[in-house]
Amino acid sequence: MPAPDAAVDRALLADAARAAGEIARRHFRRDPESWDKGGGQGPVTEADLAVDAMLRDRLCKARPDYGWLSEETPDGPARRDCARVFVVDPIDGTRAFMEGSENFSHSLAVVEDGVPLAAAIHLPMKDDLYLAARGLGTTRNGTAIGVSMRSRLDGAEVLGTRANFADAHWKGGLPPIVRKFRSSLAYRLALVAEGSFDAMVTLRPAWEWDIAAGALIVAEAGGRVADRHGGPLRFNNPEPRLDGVVAGTPLVADALLDRLV
Repeated sequence: MPAPDAAVDRALLADAARAAGEIARRHFRRDPESWDKGGGQGPVTEADLAVDAMLRDRLCKARPDYGWLSEETPDGPARRDCARVFVVDPIDGTRAFMEGSENFSHSLAVVEDGVPLAAAIHLPMKDDLYLAARGLGTTRNGTAIGVSMRSRLDGAEVLGTRANFADAHWKGGLPPIVRKFRSSLAYRLALVAEGSFDAMVTLRPAWEWDIAAGALIVAEAGGRVADRHGGPLRFNNPEPRLDGVVAGTPLVADALLDRLV
């Protein structure tokens, strides 16, 4: 049986993302049980695990031949033998979720032979759903979106944490950009895709589940997405981490990459 096309997998992810939002809403601002995962991995809540269990059950039943990679599921080698793999962050921005901030998201992608095929990023408390499928563009709540038209680095609004903007990371010091921050890497990528910001950077190693959906959403919105050295992003790696991410309008992203040490 042939694999579903990108649009069919996009629809599957959209429905699953909305279902994830329903679970998150039930726990939001209700003091869900939480604990630290240890090893520098940060916190997790009962909501993360509930969303993860629902998504794994729902998606893997719909596509039993797809692999599974999720922040909240123990990893194993089986996914490496699958042509298509679900790459999922049940709640991206868990700290924001715990603090009662609405800037958390559900990030879901289907990756085919290392390249994102379909993607969904859902912010349930903002009622925003970003969707993309390879070759079919990006939408927010059903309306086509695209990256900003900015072509100059000077004055560009760039999302990232304070540590990413330290002068030591940049040739000649930090370029004259406007620094901004939002919780959730997936949300930052979605904001770049819709043109609200001109670029985003994360220079630390990034987990694939934080990036896979947003990478396609930016690319299909006309943006450029690369690792911190300008290389292409490939997913479903044995160690599911990427060497940083730079995403933005093509000219701003290229200018940022040229200035990185």
